[in-house]
Amino acid sequence: MSYRFMRVIVFFDLPVLTSEERKEYRRFRKFLIKSGFMMMQESVYCKLAVNSSAAETIVNNIKKNKPKSGLVQALKVTEKQYSKMEYVVGDSKSGVIDSDQRIIIL
Repeated sequence: MSYRFMRVIVFFDLPVLTSEERKEYRRFRKFLIKSGFMMMQESVYCKLAVNSSAAETIVNNIKKNKPKSGLVQALKVTEKQYSKMEYVVGDSKSGVIDSDQRIIIL
């Protein structure tokens, strides 16, 4: 069976002026983490999907859990496109094993 791995990248800019807005920010961020997203930068999270259908399901779940205000954007790219990302300044820093293998033995 052939899979076409995808990445879903979520960018968000949420207001945090009032206590209600801060609560909404924390709720959305916790939703992303519990859903398996990894933080790439502040307010930029990424998740691996096995195919485009799974990526679409992930985006639909984000829409269901969207915050009341602010800006949330989702971008779907293929794993090949994602792997061509260039680091202009700095390096990739992650303690997470980033692999498309089905089983990873630590």
